Amino acid sequence: MGTPDFSVPVLTEIAARGHDIVAVYTRAPKPAGRRGLETLPSPVALAATKLGLPILTPTSLRTPEAAALFASHKADIAIVVAYGLILPKAILDAPARGCLNLHASLLPRWRGAAPIQRAIMAGDRETGVAVMRMEETLDTGPVALEERVAIGAEMTAGELHDKLSSIGADLIARTLDLLAQDELTFTPQPTTGVTYAEKISKAEAVIDWSRDAAALHDLVRGLSPFPGAAFFVDLGKGAERIKVLRSHTVAMQGVPGTILDGDLTIACGRDALRLLEVQRAGRAPMSAAEFLRGARLARGALLRQPD
Repeated sequence: MGTPDFSVPVLTEIAARGHDIVAVYTRAPKPAGRRGLETLPSPVALAATKLGLPILTPTSLRTPEAAALFASHKADIAIVVAYGLILPKAILDAPARGCLNLHASLLPRWRGAAPIQRAIMAGDRETGVAVMRMEETLDTGPVALEERVAIGAEMTAGELHDKLSSIGADLIARTLDLLAQDELTFTPQPTTGVTYAEKISKAEAVIDWSRDAAALHDLVRGLSPFPGAAFFVDLGKGAERIKVLRSHTVAMQGVPGTILDGDLTIACGRDALRLLEVQRAGRAPMSAAEFLRGARLARGALLRQPD
C-alpha cells in the first residue's frame, strides 16, 4: 500500500525477493494535461503494472465494501509506505500478522506527514527509517527495526528522500525475513521526545530575510526540490516567485534582504545567505550566475517581503 516515488523501491524489492503480493493499493490517478482530461497513475501504480500485479485505487477504506474486499485477499501482512489514506480498524485487523508501516524518521521524533523535510528544517544531524506495527493513532505503534542516517550539512530533502527510500526497501525485506522465521520483535516507542511533522504550509516556504542565515539554509535544504523555499522579486513584470534550491551561509552583514555582492549573497538577520541554485517559474533550475545574467539585480537592491 503506497503511492509516491518513495514507496516504489519497497514494492520492487519485496517482489524481487519472491513474496506473493496479492494486491497493490495506491491512490487514484490524478488529472493531467492542461485541461485535466487525461489521468496520471501514481508511481506505485506504474511499478505494479510493470510487475503484472493487481492494482486497487479506492477513494476510501471506510466502507463495508472496501473492508470486505480487503479481507478477501487473505493476506498474511500489509506493508504500508506513504499510502495517503487512513487505515480504519477493520483494515488494520484484516491481515493475519497485521499492518507494518515504513516511516521516514526515528520514532517518536517526527511523527506525521513531512518527516524528511521537518528533520532538515530543524537542523537535525541524524534521522532514519523505522518499521512499526500500525495502530489507529498516528505513527504511535511499536517499532521492529530502524536504520540511522546522518544528515550532511548540505544535504537536501530530495537527496535524503532517495537515500531513505533505498534503505527502507532493504529494511522491509529484512523485516519480512524475520517475520517468516517468527523472530520479529517489537519495542514500544518512548513516551518522551515526541515531535510532529506537520504538512508544509505555503506561508512557511516564503523566505523571511530577518531570520538567521543558518536557519534559512536549513529551510532551503528542507524544501528542495519541492515545494521550494522562495523569495519574491520584480524583474520587470511584477513580483515573481523565485525558488532557492541550494545555498550556503556567509559571514557578512547588512540590512536583511539586501543583495550584498555580485554573487547573490543576501543579508539576513544574522550573517548572510549566498544563493547557489535557483529556479524561476516554468524554467529549469539554474546557477545564481546564470540567474543574475537575466535578472540584473544590482548590489544594494532590497528584496522585500510580499504584501
